[in-house]
Amino acid sequence: MNRSASTLDVPLKAPFNQPKTARGEATRKAILSAAERVIGARGYNDASIGHITSEAGVAQGTFYIYFKTKEEVFSELVLEMGRLVRHTISEATQDIEDRLSAEKEGLRAFLEFVEAHPDLYRIVQEALFVDPQAYREYYEAFADGYRPGLVDAAASGQISAGDPDTRAWALMGIARALGEQLVVFKTKTPIAELVESAYDLIANGIKP
Repeated sequence: MNRSASTLDVPLKAPFNQPKTARGEATRKAILSAAERVIGARGYNDASIGHITSEAGVAQGTFYIYFKTKEEVFSELVLEMGRLVRHTISEATQDIEDRLSAEKEGLRAFLEFVEAHPDLYRIVQEALFVDPQAYREYYEAFADGYRPGLVDAAASGQISAGDPDTRAWALMGIARALGEQLVVFKTKTPIAELVESAYDLIANGIKP
């Protein structure tokens, strides 16, 4: 199996109890990274704990030191995807004051992340059926972070007035659909072109 770089190499705080030693933390990350690759490639139902530990290069019993079940690993990967993507978008847009420009660069950052980490993106899509609660938390966290920026941009005249909740979910929907086009449908359209077309739709709509 292709052992590509994992999103879990990014140093972000995880929500679950962490090992007390550097060696334990490294082992835990190895298991999570292996789960990302195995579940992303095989799908949740066809991926086993044995597959994950074999990919991670650890004994199967080691898995249970850090995780109780395959479901727990899956749920953490979904939430990890959310944290990492929000962090990536925040980094890409933190110095951009104009809201429309921030939308464009945020979309670009998201699509580049998805292209680099297709296994993790597929895991999030599968969560709708495997772990609906984690799926809800993933998108609700995005919406909660999105709305205040839209409210502030409308108040300052950078964008038109409108319901920030509907707009947040609609903009998220654009990003999600384009991510699916990249990962699932494997479009040959370069990300730069996807971003330009989507940005034109966001900024100008489809009204002639």
